[in-house]
Amino acid sequence: MEQQRSISGSSQSPRSPSSQPYLSVSVTDPVKLGNGVQAYISYRVITKTNFPEYQGPEKIVIRRYNDFVWLQDRLFEKYKGIFIPPLPEKSTVEKFRFSAEFIEMRRQALDVFVNRIASHHELQQSEDLRTFLQADEETMERLRFHETGIFKKPADWMQIFKLKAEGEEATRRFETIARLMSEEIVRFQEQKTTDMGVAFHEFAKGQARLANSIADAWRSLLPKLESCSPV
Repeated sequence: MEQQRSISGSSQSPRSPSSQPYLSVSVTDPVKLGNGVQAYISYRVITKTNFPEYQGPEKIVIRRYNDFVWLQDRLFEKYKGIFIPPLPEKSTVEKFRFSAEFIEMRRQALDVFVNRIASHHELQQSEDLRTFLQADEETMERLRFHETGIFKKPADWMQIFKLKAEGEEATRRFETIARLMSEEIVRFQEQKTTDMGVAFHEFAKGQARLANSIADAWRSLLPKLESCSPV
């Protein structure tokens, strides 16, 4: 069953084509879908064109904000020397994200974004733009997941490799420190054992000297005791 579209933006009609080659896009009818953290706004994107590369003179698709991000990222990667129009900021504040004023401002900004691309003589020939304007929702979702996934850009993968290398280096340092600590503990225990052996040896020698002194004292005392005893 087709989603009932909101009134906001629905009064707009797609831009009227001229007799010359044209590519006209309108972003209309924002609708909130989903609940809680899964909620998002979808838009009706209407394309009118007489470009032969397109499937027909008019195409209507449903897009969400992340689809516009996908298009911008793809253009950034492929058209290094061309200015790619900016996207409106993505609000993370719940009470503003779904307010009527914010939704309408974003709809207008997205409309400007995609039409600046469509009016650029080189960007309008982009295969990614044609995909964005014509592919069904399932295809767009698959493209977003397959080509962007969790990490969207090559720089993200470079960051992962860097973090992995730093993690491996940290692991090596930890293992080195642990090994040195273990060796130090063993050395300390061996040293303590040696020190205790020396201490016991000295103690035994002291006890032997004490025993000899006692024996000498008794030997010197015995003659005196014998002389004092009655006959």
